[in-house]
Order: sequence, then C-alpha cells, then structure tokens
Amino acid sequence: MTLACVPVKKAARSARLWRALLVFVLLLGLTAPVTATPNAQTNTPEGKARQLLAEMTPRERVGQLFLVTFEGPTVADKSAIYQLITAGHVGGVVLSRENNNFTDQEDVVAAAYQLTSQLQQTEWAAANPIGETPANGAYVPLLIGISQEGDSYPYDQILSGLTTLPSQMAIGATWNTDLAQQVGSLQGKELEALGFNFLLGPSLDVLDPLYSSGSQDLGVRSFGGDPYWVAEMSKAYIQGLHEGSQSRLAVIAAHFPGRGSADRSPETEIATVRKSLDELKDFELEPYFAVSSQAPDSGTMTDGMLVSHIRYGIQGNIRDATRPVSFDQNALSLILQLPEFSIWRENGGLMVSDNLGSASVRRFFDPSNTSFDARQVARSAFLAGNDLLYVNNFISSDDPDQYTTITRTLDFFALRYQQDAVFAQQVDASVERILTLKFRLYPEFDLDQVLSEGSGLAGINQGSGLVFEVARQAAALISPAQTELQAILPSQPQASDRIVFFTDVLTGRQCSNCVDTTAPSASEFQETILRLYGTQTGGSITRARLTSYSFLDLLLYLNQNQDAPDIEGALSMANWVVVALLDADPDRPTSLAFQRLLSERPELLRNKNVVVFAFNAPYDLDATDITKLSAYYAMYSKGPEFVDVAARLLFQDLSPGSALPVSVPGIGYDLFTATTPNPNQTIPLSLDLPEPEPASELVTPEPTPIPTFKIGEVLPLKTGIIYDHNGHIVPDGTVVRFMFTVGAETDVVQTVEATTQNGIARASYHIDRQGLLEISVISEPAYNSDRLRLDVAEDSGAVITAIVPTASPTATLTPSATPTPEPTPIPTQALPPLPPRAKTGDWVVSVAAVLGLAALAVWLGMRLASARWGLRWGLCMAIGGLAAYNYIALDLPGSQVVVGQGGTAGILLVSLGGVALGAIAAWVWRSVERRDKGDKAG
Repeated sequence: MTLACVPVKKAARSARLWRALLVFVLLLGLTAPVTATPNAQTNTPEGKARQLLAEMTPRERVGQLFLVTFEGPTVADKSAIYQLITAGHVGGVVLSRENNNFTDQEDVVAAAYQLTSQLQQTEWAAANPIGETPANGAYVPLLIGISQEGDSYPYDQILSGLTTLPSQMAIGATWNTDLAQQVGSLQGKELEALGFNFLLGPSLDVLDPLYSSGSQDLGVRSFGGDPYWVAEMSKAYIQGLHEGSQSRLAVIAAHFPGRGSADRSPETEIATVRKSLDELKDFELEPYFAVSSQAPDSGTMTDGMLVSHIRYGIQGNIRDATRPVSFDQNALSLILQLPEFSIWRENGGLMVSDNLGSASVRRFFDPSNTSFDARQVARSAFLAGNDLLYVNNFISSDDPDQYTTITRTLDFFALRYQQDAVFAQQVDASVERILTLKFRLYPEFDLDQVLSEGSGLAGINQGSGLVFEVARQAAALISPAQTELQAILPSQPQASDRIVFFTDVLTGRQCSNCVDTTAPSASEFQETILRLYGTQTGGSITRARLTSYSFLDLLLYLNQNQDAPDIEGALSMANWVVVALLDADPDRPTSLAFQRLLSERPELLRNKNVVVFAFNAPYDLDATDITKLSAYYAMYSKGPEFVDVAARLLFQDLSPGSALPVSVPGIGYDLFTATTPNPNQTIPLSLDLPEPEPASELVTPEPTPIPTFKIGEVLPLKTGIIYDHNGHIVPDGTVVRFMFTVGAETDVVQTVEATTQNGIARASYHIDRQGLLEISVISEPAYNSDRLRLDVAEDSGAVITAIVPTASPTATLTPSATPTPEPTPIPTQALPPLPPRAKTGDWVVSVAAVLGLAALAVWLGMRLASARWGLRWGLCMAIGGLAAYNYIALDLPGSQVVVGQGGTAGILLVSLGGVALGAIAAWVWRSVERRDKGDKAG
C-alpha cells in the first residue's frame, strides 16, 4: 500500500488490530530461526558426527583411527579381522593383492563384491545382534579402501574383471581434462559397484626431471611434470571419481606433500626432498592446493591426503635421524597451517598416514630389525597430525602376529585416552573428521543404504572405448620430429617384409597361489597386428613373416646362454625391428636387455627400420640410444588398447599428435621451456569490458558506441589466450608485461606486470596525460602482440584509434621502430552495448495511460460514491502507476530485463500494474473507513 494512501487517523479498534497483527508477525519472525537452527545443524554431516561421537566409548573412538589389513578373501567367524571389527571397532580396512584378498577365480569381481558386503555386514551384525539389545554401540560403516592406480600389474590390486585403466601419465599426456574426468568417473563407478568407498589415490605428485631415473621415480604413476597441468588433471579426475561413484567414494590424494623430487623410493627407505617451504609451494604443493581450499567446488575437492614417509628441507638440517614428515608434528603443522590448506582442514579434510608397517618405517625406527615398537610408532604418527592410521604388516618385534599388535595398540590408545586429556582431545577431533567423512558418504548409517546394489556389477569392464581414446590422444612421437618421419620411414611394413618383435614382459599374480599373468605377453604386439592387418581380416601381413621374442629371450642371447633362441639369425633376415619397452629398472635386469643390445651388438640393427614404443616412462633411453632408432614413440601404458594404437601408428593409420607431459633429456625436451609462451604467436590485446548481454529478438540492437576515457580515469586491459610451445594454454602464473608509451616518446614510460589465469592476463592503466598512448604486451619469449593506440585529448577524452598486430618491443623493453599504420575502427563486437533503458516515447505512452485511467476513476468515483472518494481513487491510481514507471526509469534491479525483453509494451504493463495496486489500495482505504463509521454508529 502506498503511504500517501494511508489515512492519518484510524479508529481505535482498527489500530489495535493492526498492532496485534504486527506483534504476531514480529514474534513469528523472531522465533522461527530459534526453532530451525538446531535441527539444521544436527542434520549436517558435521552435526551428525558430533552427536554420534558423544555416544561412543573411548574404545570405540580410538578404534575409528585405524585402517587395518587382513589375510584372505573371506571374513570367517571369530577370525582376526572379525574380532578387529566387532570388538576393536576399527574404522576401516584396505584390500590388496599382497594379502590375498582377491583370487583368480572366474568371477573375481563378484567375489570382491561379496567380500566388501561381508565386511559391512559383520560390522552391522555386531551393532545389531539378533534377538538382543545392541551392546556394542551404534552401527558405523567401515571404510573399505583400495589402491587401484591403473596400467594393471604391479600397481593395480584387481588384475582382471575391471576395465584396465590407463596410467596417470597416459591421461596427463592427452592434455585433456574432459578425458581425465571421464576416466575418473569410470573408475568411481566400478569401485563403488564393488563396495569400495575409500580410494588411496590418485597421485598428485609432480615429476622433477632431476630425479626421473630408473626405479627410484614414480614413472607413469603421475600426471606429469608441470605443477599447473598436474593440478588441472587432478581436479578433473577427482571430480570424475565423485560423480561416477555418486559421491560414495572418498578420494585420498597421494603422496602428500609430494614425492616427485624424492631421491629414492620411500617404500623401502625414508627418502629426502631438500626443498624449502617456498620451493614446495611453487612446485610440489600446487596440485594439493588446487584440490583443497582452492578447489572451485566440493566435487573437485579431495576428501583426504595420504602423508608420505619423506623428509623435506623445511625440517632444517636433515640427518639420518631426522624423522619423515609423517612423524614430525612441527613440519606437518607448518604445511597444514598454510592458508591454502587451513580452510580445507577446518572443514573436515582428513590426513591419512601411509603404511606404518612399511619396510622404510621399520628400517627407520628399528635399523637392527630387533626392537620395532608398533605402539609407539602409531602414537608418533597420530601425534604428528595423522587422523587415520593405515597399518599393514604392522607387527611389533615381541608379538606373534599383526592381530596381537593391533589389539595391544588399541588398548594402549584407549588407556592414553582416559589418562591424558590432551591426547583425548586430539582423538576426538580426528574421530569427528572420520565420522563426518562417513556421514558425507552415507547420510544414514543403515546397512541397506551402505551396501552397493549387486546389479551394478553388470556395468563393469565396459570402458575399453574410453581407454582407446585416451591411448589415441596420448600417443606422442619422441624422435624424430614429425616433419622428418616421412623421410626416415617412407612407408609402413609391406607383405614381403619380415618383422621381429621384442617385448618386455612383466609377470605377476592376483594372489600367492594364483597362476602367473603377463602384461603384456611376449606375442601380444604380433597378435594385434595380425588381428588388424592379417590376411584373415583383408590385410596382407602373414604370421610366417612375424617373429616374437621376450626381453628374457634377448637377455639369454646377450649372455650367450645355450638355451637362447636364434635371435641373430632372425635379425639378419628382418626388415623391421619393433620393440615394446617398459620401465628400465636396475633391479629387474631383463628390462635393460634392449639397451644392452644397442650398446653391445648395434651392428645387428644397422640398415633396419627400428621402431620403439615406450609403454611406460618415455625417458629411459639416452641420446646415444635414440640415435640408433628409426622412430621412438611414447605410449605410457601397456594395456591392450595402447598396443592397438601402437600397431596403428606402426602401419601409419594413425598419426601421433600429443606432446610429452614430462621432460625427456635424451632429445633435449625440457617441459618447463615447452610450457612457456610460444614466441611465434601474436598475443591478442583488448579493453577489459563487461560482456554484452544477449540481445532480445524483440529489440533491435543499437549501434555500439566507441568508449572514451578521460584523463584521471582507469583504462582496463586484458590479453587474449596465450599459448605455449605445445599449443596449450600457458600455466597459471605466467608473467605478462603490459607496456605503455605516450606521445612522441620512443621508450616505454610505464610497465605493469601481471600473471595469467586460464591463459589470460589483466591489467589497468591510469590515464594521467594527453597525447598518443600506445599499449602492447610481452610474455617472454613471446614478444609480438596487438597494439592499442589511443588519442588522449584534454577535453574530449581518449578514443581508441587503432588495434594493430605488430611486433612488440624486444626483451630490453625498447619498442621497435615500425611505421604507424592508418587507424582502423575497433571491432564493434568487442564492445558491449549500453544497458537498455526507458526512452522518452515510453514515458509519454505510460503517463498518458496512467493519467487517463486515473481521470476515469475520478469520474466514476464521483458518480458512484462522492466527489471526495472520486479524487482519492484517481489519486491512488495515479501514484501507483507513476511509482511503477519510475522504478523502471531509475534502472533499479530487474528493470533492464523488462526494457530489454518487453520494450514499450513491457513498461506499459508494469505501469498498469501499479495503477491496479493503487486501485486496490483505495478500495481497502474506503472499506476500513466505512467499517469504522459503522462501529461508531453501533
């Protein structure tokens, strides 16, 4: 109701009614939040966790801190794992090949699902005994974890039945975050269908080229060697894991705070990374920042981080006795207190220790292998800041088995909880984080909600097409350059050619009693070529002209073993030699057999087409080795789809189009240089103006005015996307310099330094003088850019007179002398139109309609009621209509939508709406007045 239409004097009864109504509304508004807040807090995962924590005993609380392992594929009644679940109240379990949790039976997937279900049912039965009052506390679902890194053996735990996913480096080599998300979604879907809710991965490590050698580095277990791209791939992969599992899979990013620069494998000995905190922030920690407090949404945020057993330079003078960061409270706290982690940690981010029973931990705490005290090791790891303690092969020197050690450790923790208030407080904080995570996975702790539906197993192992696409996009030609390949290999293998294959074979088992499996097999490359190009499928390649050997055969030949096959005879007749490389590992001599052939018997390969495919890390061959090859390809994974793509590359049905995601010293490829700006590009430059709103079909767009800027105003600027040497956007943080010259000066008078975000840099310039202003940018080593030229006049302001692509200043920031081109108009699509507003014609139409209706109301009111009420009626309608029009004319919120989409008709409808509200207000006014008069008469 318009205030002008409210009567000044009201009857006492009416006033009392209005006051009562006002008091009721105020009371309702004040009480509503008080009654709603507790329920809202309780219904959050955090609230539910706090409520459940308050109901748990000390033994139940400390049990939640432990992530245990056990032997075998079943949960037998009264077995060790049964007792740890029902009496120990452990927080979760981790399943692995090492502990024979999976078998090589025909349906390993169904067996794995049955095992995870049995584990959850054991916990449920303990909390809900049949025919008894629950005596063991509330049901708390188990975390059931697995490490399934991709690329099959040795880093997958389940070797068959699931899609053989590509390695992380293969995913990183696509430079395609959409593919990373799709692979993550595939893995999340498959693991959730099997009943897993806790993934120890992916690895967020950034490979440092200084430490990428032999068996000491991560190899293909990382997305690559650039922090920005590892972060981008990690975000996409984690988002896929969450989406594919329908947010029922906790993701634990490994190996915090980064092992890409470790000097040795931390699985066998405590490794060292001699980097300061600033160096870690610039390299190792960037991917972890991206998936914690800096994550754009909860989908890309990791649920926890796996803390590695590594020493870092932040710990001061590192000695042999210096504890790894996983056991150093000061060092781990220093990292977690960084702003990039603090918010994530406050919101329940979980820290998970790496295996406390690993060889490296035992070697550090018990060098003589005689006095390993598991209880003190667990206590040290917990006090350092780990919330969840992963224990495998966790046996004290004086204990007979792991079950005894874990039970005694649980007793030790429970006793400390009761005796030490500070220790109890830290336990409660960690358990609250663990319970919060579980409530995020399962809003209700009910067995039917926790168990995966068995029907989901039917959709498993259906991702071969996606894996093939990853293989196709990841494949890269390491040597020679693509432009030189045609001269070296002018054609594919012909029907008359003989091909000899050498394949490095890895042999592993699903369990200790299972049969051996090979990945790849010695003849897999040969069989793939026959399937694709053999005579049975319309090709010309015959089996008789193909010969396959394993690296073991080659090693026997080089060692002059009497059982060696006649490799020299086969090579003498061969036209082509095709080699399938895996990681070169000094601990596995067969993996070095081909490098020995290159150095010891190079004459056997002379005048032959030698084509090598690296199915794991692409940097194991040195420069001399590579000179002896016709072609050297990077494939990164050894699954069947990657062998398929390799065969198509050999027969030139596919062309490798990707770029290497890691440095390869053998060809002088440095990833840092490759990800700097491409010097051959012209960097776009424009004003940084708001994007224009989409034009309505009902409104004819007006010509875009050319913006002007006066002295004293700020000129907003931005570059277009800047690309690196590989054709991808440059990493975030790439330095860009905006350079400004004024008038006839030839030197740069001001430089503004900015950094890129998503490939684009932004800056602003304060206009402080008149004359010709010229702006350009450089991002070393890219010195070419568009140039903006503005003519700054004292009165009329600065007007853009030209945008011209021309050579920018050199690295000394001295502009090159170039002729001034004729001014060209700025493209109109680069500038947004002014926001739509009401025009004079709209005012005339609206006011005429409002006043006309108001006059009609005056006339009708005088005839039907009285002159006084006729004027009141007309006045209320006029005020309502004009107020509505003014709302549009003053460009208040929502008005641009009305003008832009409705035009004059829209404005008129809004004004008539105001008239209607005025008429209603007048009617209410008259009704109240008539009622008051009736009350007085009574």
